[in-house]
Amino acid sequence: MSEHHELILTCPKGLESLLAEEAGGLGLEDVREHTAAIVGHAALEVAYRMCLWSRLANRVLLVIGRFPVTDAESLYAQVHAVDWREHLEVAGTLAVEFSGRGSGIDNTHFGALKVKDAIVDRLRDAGGLRPGIDKLNPDLRVHLRLDRGQAVLSLDLSGHSLHQRGYRLQQGVAPLKENLAAAILLRAGWPRIAAEGGALADPMCGVGTFLVEAGMMAADMAPNLRREHWGFSGWLGHVPALWNRLLAEAQERAAIGLARPPLWLRGYEADPRLVQPARNNIERAGLSSWVRVYQGELATFEPHPDRNQRGLVICNPPYGERLGDEASLLYLYQHLGERLRQVCLGWEAGVFTGAPELGKRMGLRSHKQYAFWNGALPCKLLLFKVDAGQFVTGERQPVARDTGQATPARLSEGGQMFANRLRKNLKQLSKWSVREGVGCYRLYDADMPEYALAIDIYQDWVHVQEYAAPRTIDPAKAQTRLLDALAAIPLALEVMPEKVVVKRRERQSGKRQYERQGSEGHFLEVREGGARLLVNLTDYLDTGLFLDHRPMRRRIQREASGKRFLNLFCYTATVTVHAALGGARQTTSVDLSKTYLDWARRNLALNGYSERQSLVQADVMEWLEKDSGEYDLIFIDPPTFSNSKRMEGVFDVQRDHVRLIDLAMARLAAGGTLYFSNNFRRFALDCRLLERYTAEEISAATIDEDFRRNERIHRTWRLQAGKTR
Repeated sequence: MSEHHELILTCPKGLESLLAEEAGGLGLEDVREHTAAIVGHAALEVAYRMCLWSRLANRVLLVIGRFPVTDAESLYAQVHAVDWREHLEVAGTLAVEFSGRGSGIDNTHFGALKVKDAIVDRLRDAGGLRPGIDKLNPDLRVHLRLDRGQAVLSLDLSGHSLHQRGYRLQQGVAPLKENLAAAILLRAGWPRIAAEGGALADPMCGVGTFLVEAGMMAADMAPNLRREHWGFSGWLGHVPALWNRLLAEAQERAAIGLARPPLWLRGYEADPRLVQPARNNIERAGLSSWVRVYQGELATFEPHPDRNQRGLVICNPPYGERLGDEASLLYLYQHLGERLRQVCLGWEAGVFTGAPELGKRMGLRSHKQYAFWNGALPCKLLLFKVDAGQFVTGERQPVARDTGQATPARLSEGGQMFANRLRKNLKQLSKWSVREGVGCYRLYDADMPEYALAIDIYQDWVHVQEYAAPRTIDPAKAQTRLLDALAAIPLALEVMPEKVVVKRRERQSGKRQYERQGSEGHFLEVREGGARLLVNLTDYLDTGLFLDHRPMRRRIQREASGKRFLNLFCYTATVTVHAALGGARQTTSVDLSKTYLDWARRNLALNGYSERQSLVQADVMEWLEKDSGEYDLIFIDPPTFSNSKRMEGVFDVQRDHVRLIDLAMARLAAGGTLYFSNNFRRFALDCRLLERYTAEEISAATIDEDFRRNERIHRTWRLQAGKTR
């Protein structure tokens, strides 16, 4: 084999230029960048050195052939032509990885099989002995990349991906890969800061990946010094003496580095479950004397007890992928910016985020940004110099001693206008809510078209629903307005940020509006007209309580005394609770959803009801056709559309309301009353019903003060036997 080899180093997308610079420093020549890889030439010693010292590469591949491929047979022939006895013992083990497609090979498994067959057939001896297959730790791992009819055949010298240093056996929810963490530290200037004796602090350290990678850089430790298995270990071209010399040099450098006075490397993690795993990872990396991890909230984070010390604050805040994350993340980023301005003057900071628009809410100007990919997710590293000249909000804000929280950042012009509107609405509705004993009400409903939100008060919680912006609106502008609004809400309403829950509400089809969106399972007890009701602000698009039906619930409560009450499409049976409180003789509530019937059962039990309260899981239309009961008071509030695996067809309120009402009226006792309501904006009551029954629209009487701005929130009719005159 020639003294110099063509080498390919793979890496995460976006790290190519950094890897090229690192590999050049380690001795790679003629470096060229490709997508998620670099290519160059070097002696075997350099290939070994990159396996040991590269902080950024995934794999080090030694190219043994490039050739054209026209079909599967030509692929087999070209691979078979290689003298594999130079690389692998006949009794050795083999693994093949194939990527790409073309030349009639459109399945990577098929391509890998052809490569494996070619190697095995070439090595099979006269007695039939042949290499075995070991996908985990083979003696030789072979790569073949096929691209536009050209194949690149390589040996993997690294074995498992080099980002797997071996110290991180315990992981958090969404850990960064080690080589991505190293790249972030390089871009953030950590090697320079460490050389100057600077400190490093991570206020959201998770299992400590940034801390370990920073510690290894500062202590001059080879990142893969502690790996036990290498791809070249069973390769016949391996030169153990050369490798052992490089390994001994790396061990000596690490010993010298660790013997120096350690830098200040500290991590803080709010989740107590992650603190010990982080400490275990640090110990496995050999950095226990350099790195410390403490449990602590962001509100109490201070990077160093000596205010004269300088260094780097680095962190990877959550990106937000669950329903309701926007609000909590906004306040997290705002608070992170506050802590930096309060206790990190003179420091540098790097924030790695998949939500860079939130970085603009930190109250600091980012002087540089770098694009990265965290797997398939585009991310940015925002770099800050924490000095007063970079403060967007002016002077540092004082910390409130009782809460440990700083005065919130100044609002944008749009945010201030939005806050003023909220204050105006609150002033108008607060007296009414106190007078009427209403603790849950709508405060804002897209009053300002550019802020398309519905904001509801649930006692001391704020529930925010974002209406999906029209396609004509720039998504970036819509996101900016949402963040402006979220920043304004705690200020205008004087609530803690953690008590603001935000959701995006789009046009829903079928039962999607009732589907579970989260899994926090947190229920809040609220009170209304003597009723105790459970709401869930986090897990569903709806909360379990339709605020606009408050007047209807009160009406049912007034009229229910001594009556048999039927609630169709009962949802969480809040109307049934009011009927029971009003003295209903018995109640029957029907819904197709087991989830909501369980919720209904809890609502009834919370108010002391269980007997005489019948809960039925069924399709309403089918149940009405079979039911033979008689009821004095019926309430129907169907969805606009509904479909379910448990029902046949689709319920359409406009199309099906005549049949629905006819079936229900057949169950109405003499002198009884049926209330029919729905929120379909274009709904029109079929005139045939006016010919059969006495029907009176009472929508205006069922709209409370908090919905006067949107009086078409629902429409309601009162129906009784006998024709309308």
